[in-house]
Amino acid sequence: MTDKIAHHLQLSKNQIQGARVALLPGDPFRVPLIAEQLDGAAQVAHQREFNSYLGELDGMPILVTSTGCGGPSLSVCVEELAQIGVDTFIRVGSTGAIQDYIDVTDVVISNAAVRLDGASRSFAPPEYPAVSNLEVTNALVESATTLKIPYHVGITASTDTFYQGQERYDSFTGFVPQHLRGSVKEWQQLNVLNFEMEAATLFTMCCALGLRAGTVCGVVANRTRSEKVTSKEAFIEGEQNAIKTAVSAARILLKRPAKLLSR
Repeated sequence: MTDKIAHHLQLSKNQIQGARVALLPGDPFRVPLIAEQLDGAAQVAHQREFNSYLGELDGMPILVTSTGCGGPSLSVCVEELAQIGVDTFIRVGSTGAIQDYIDVTDVVISNAAVRLDGASRSFAPPEYPAVSNLEVTNALVESATTLKIPYHVGITASTDTFYQGQERYDSFTGFVPQHLRGSVKEWQQLNVLNFEMEAATLFTMCCALGLRAGTVCGVVANRTRSEKVTSKEAFIEGEQNAIKTAVSAARILLKRPAKLLSR
């Protein structure tokens, strides 16, 4: 019997050597940075925005695959990884905070997401909640605590667009449609912590499909102070804090097999 190849990822079940956990950065260039934290990591595929490395943690295989930007490409990545045996997903991202008490270089661990995306609607109606898996979230919290990385657990807003959808006025025209004006203030009042573009799709589809998922993002800007990333150094530190937290959480989860819904 031939080994099935996931079409967009160009990965097969044999290639990932039984890996059940995948770390999912959006940026293909973040993949080798994460892979540096693994043992014996090497690239196994790179097709479109999907860059994949396979390595080991404590002798167990683990995959790192970039999802690209936004929910649609993430949904393709997670679907095809699930087809070849992955059941646990940790998004490793960067984010802009919208609460003034969150500092740049902290990490945000999302336990739920506001579904401002479109891709999640392909998996469940709008009333269906986008929530993380408790085991994955607890592993992320345990890891950040152990590593002494400042963290915040709460609700994330996931949008399909980086500029208008997040009420940014530093776009080409500076125009934000009327229905989105004032949205940042509203989400702040509702105790949403941050904006990013993938968590809602990840949480919704994994809950619907009986998979485990969590998200940790390094804070690279705080929009109550500035729309811009504070500095290159701060971006790198925030990114590294998210990576360290995710890798440590993966090590915990590899020792605790997933209790998944049967399919």
